[in-house]
Amino acid sequence: MEPVETAPAEANARPEALSAATMCEAFQLTADEYAESPALRLKDSDYEASFAEYAETVKRRAAGLAALGVGRGDTVGFMLVNRPALHLTDGAAMHLGATCFSLYNTSSPEQIEYVVADAANRVLVTEQAFLEPVLKVREEVDSLEHVVVVDGEAPEGTISIEELEAMGDPGFDFEAAWRAVEPEDVLCLIYTSGTTGPPKGVQLTHSNMLGVWRATDQVRPVKPGGRGISFLPTAHIADRWAGLYAQMIYGSTVYCCPNPREMVAYSIEVKPTAWGGVPRIWEKLKAMLEGAMAAEQDPEKRKAAEWAMEIGRRKVAAYMDGDIPDDLQAEWDRADELVFSKIRQALGLDEVESFIVGAAPTPPEVLEFFLAMGIEICETWGMSETSAVTTLNPPGGIRPGTVGPPVPGVEVKLAEDGEVMVRGSQVMKGYRNMPEKTAETFTEDGWLLTGDVGELDERGYLKIVDRKKELIINAAGKNMSPANIEAKVKAASTLVAQVVAIGDGRSYNVALITLDPETLAMRGAAEDDPAIAEEVAAAVEEANQRLSRVEQIKRHKIIPGEWEPGGDELTPTMKLKRRPIERKYDAEIEALYS
Repeated sequence: MEPVETAPAEANARPEALSAATMCEAFQLTADEYAESPALRLKDSDYEASFAEYAETVKRRAAGLAALGVGRGDTVGFMLVNRPALHLTDGAAMHLGATCFSLYNTSSPEQIEYVVADAANRVLVTEQAFLEPVLKVREEVDSLEHVVVVDGEAPEGTISIEELEAMGDPGFDFEAAWRAVEPEDVLCLIYTSGTTGPPKGVQLTHSNMLGVWRATDQVRPVKPGGRGISFLPTAHIADRWAGLYAQMIYGSTVYCCPNPREMVAYSIEVKPTAWGGVPRIWEKLKAMLEGAMAAEQDPEKRKAAEWAMEIGRRKVAAYMDGDIPDDLQAEWDRADELVFSKIRQALGLDEVESFIVGAAPTPPEVLEFFLAMGIEICETWGMSETSAVTTLNPPGGIRPGTVGPPVPGVEVKLAEDGEVMVRGSQVMKGYRNMPEKTAETFTEDGWLLTGDVGELDERGYLKIVDRKKELIINAAGKNMSPANIEAKVKAASTLVAQVVAIGDGRSYNVALITLDPETLAMRGAAEDDPAIAEEVAAAVEEANQRLSRVEQIKRHKIIPGEWEPGGDELTPTMKLKRRPIERKYDAEIEALYS
């Protein structure tokens, strides 16, 4: 499948949809402007829908959902992989004024039941792969009446997507329905991963989502009519923000990638113009590229790569100082022509206009590695509660180790204990069905308490130290950031996949470490290979040299196997579940202290 040239747009023209009052209006403006341009594509298939077809399908499905009783203020749930059916049906519900939410595909029946009961949705849209747990939940949750199946034959008691479209009233007034939607209506629910208790339903309004895009567009303008890949879970704010709602504003073609592990390979085919991801993707790419350079058999090519990287590192140092000499820039341009441009092309990243990373801290070494080869990754920070983006490193002014300054229209300040506080138009309406928790999360004068501890530098760039509740306070009362300790270890070896630093209330720190299966496979090594254990020990020692004495890891243990997103150890967005990890590996931890 070749990437498609989409409708041209003037370089400085900003989309009219940015001025819309609701996401419904934004979609209608964009669908009209880009009617004949491709809107949706699906990996490993010939599927393609233009914006005109997208809009017509939304209209039909909206009528069908209305026939099921869905209206303004109702909720509609989704449990789907990244596929066009999500965009088409979510968009339909949105135009009715309904609030949409997605379930993580790794959720257990108990987790699905909790979220569906809290959301009280009468309709849930799913596919064959998730039908069994969804039907079990319908037996337990009285509010769930209708299950819509988007693929294959719908079993008795469920509704196929074709049946849904056919049941709409021909006289349904679609335009009146979407024009009745107001800016402060709740657009979507984002359920938190629930690492510190039951998931909370973050209520984001149409105004919140448009506000965050108006803000980020001023820092990092998006090319209208570009190309992007939807691969992150739609239950997470990142994919809704960048994969679903961005398209409704910018008229981009979204390529749906059902298997997130195939996203990097898919980039080669798609050649996206915007590329976003979590730090682990960039860490793996760095490991892959370093491994390829080290394994290069042609001495001339290996020498050229080493020469180019040396020039790249010098340019990064000059970039940080804010002054790149002309002769250094000329050297780098030559290195780019001979080496770096070919690497970007091989990765399918040669047409990307902006790179972004978020959801977890990115090691500065990773950002500097890619910056050396001309890939400027703008690290961001935000939460579901702040509609994805609160701070953002601006193109041309990134500072590795920080998450950038606040985007326009957002205020950020630090409480006395360093907790980051946020105020602005993109901050959530509150938690669904949790007035007490909502009240606890806001100060009396409207500041959102984020739970993150941070620092602001002299230029107003924010550095996230760690989660307030996850800071290590050792037996001597010393405060430490486990995330900082863990990042140093991961940066020291491509073998390391996950690190958990432990030391709260203890006299010294220890760590549990898992290995990267792809790196092991590339080397043809086993987890229990003594040479692997020695390399991990060397990585811990290297990290310790970059940590204060009290932060250093005194003992560590390699945990066999891979920690999967949505499993016992990681949230679906790959955040560490620290307390569950400590409970599960209690014996191993105690042995490190014995």
